[in-house]
Amino acid sequence: MDQQRRDLLKAGATAALGSLLAAAPGAHAEEAKAGAQISRIPPLAGRTGLRLVTFAAKAGAAHRIGIVLDDGRVLDVGAEAKQRKVKLVFDAGSMLSLVASGDQGLAQVRALAEKAAGAKGLPDVNDVKLLSPIPRPQSNIYAVGWNYLEHFEEGKDVRADKNVAKLPDNPVFFTKGVHTMNGPFDSIPYDASNSTMCDWEAELCLVIGRKGRNIPEDKAMDYVFGYAAYNDTTVRDVQQKRHGGQWFKGKSLDGHGPMGPWLLTAGGLDLDAARIICRVNGVEKQNGSYKQMYFKIPRVIAELSRGLTLEPGDVITTGTPPGVGYSRKPPEFLKPGDVMETEITGLGIIRNTIKAEA
Repeated sequence: MDQQRRDLLKAGATAALGSLLAAAPGAHAEEAKAGAQISRIPPLAGRTGLRLVTFAAKAGAAHRIGIVLDDGRVLDVGAEAKQRKVKLVFDAGSMLSLVASGDQGLAQVRALAEKAAGAKGLPDVNDVKLLSPIPRPQSNIYAVGWNYLEHFEEGKDVRADKNVAKLPDNPVFFTKGVHTMNGPFDSIPYDASNSTMCDWEAELCLVIGRKGRNIPEDKAMDYVFGYAAYNDTTVRDVQQKRHGGQWFKGKSLDGHGPMGPWLLTAGGLDLDAARIICRVNGVEKQNGSYKQMYFKIPRVIAELSRGLTLEPGDVITTGTPPGVGYSRKPPEFLKPGDVMETEITGLGIIRNTIKAEA
């Protein structure tokens, strides 16, 4: 075993101990059952960070871009710009448009937020409908498999392909369909006729902010617009067994990709301090850290962009830490009524209920 693998396994053991010493099982159960959207807002790691949301005043209303302020109120970017007679360089109803507008659009949003800090009459974040920050990406979601050594190791006994015994030397990529995208507090469809092995995979995802191809690793972070919590919800029987194993189908059922609660711009998250956590019904199932990632974000972006153009608004999800249900003894799977939480410390929590389809 090479030194990098040894170091990562040591880090994983430390994280596992920390998880055991954390809050008692069920500590978040009351909060999860309550179904509230946002109960706490982590402070920003840097002054340049912005919490950007796609929201609607109520379910079914038009999509709007908003900024969640430190006190939990939501500033409607389009409405504020109209009031201040600011001509925006992007569509105030589209996060993709804002991301594509680059530094100019982000500067406009930041200026509006600074001017509105003491504004009256802004709605609380729990009084609006939060949607996925990017409700429908322009292309499939890019995902990284086996990016935590312990997750790779825990899956050896149940992996369909027994020939994969060593972690690959380069990131392993796959995609999820755009129809998987789901809101941070929306239910996840469950149809027992399709699968009874629905599993959790808490992940940190990022959104690309600039067009790029063959991006150098030492420049890769310049292409990151922001981060969000994501759950790569997976049906294992389809992924591993049916028709010889269908990774795309097993990862791409409708609504099996909740994201949010907001898109935190790159300056607002301390990656080295970030932990990736999953809870089911308040019981912690996963707790890993960015430091444990085998291929860090710069390497992921550099490898993915080799001969492949990344566009503003592309979503890349970076892999899940150990603790998935499929690898447990006995295996555990989500069932209707379960509440799945995905948390990125320093960013926020998304919470999704598993709901049986009629």
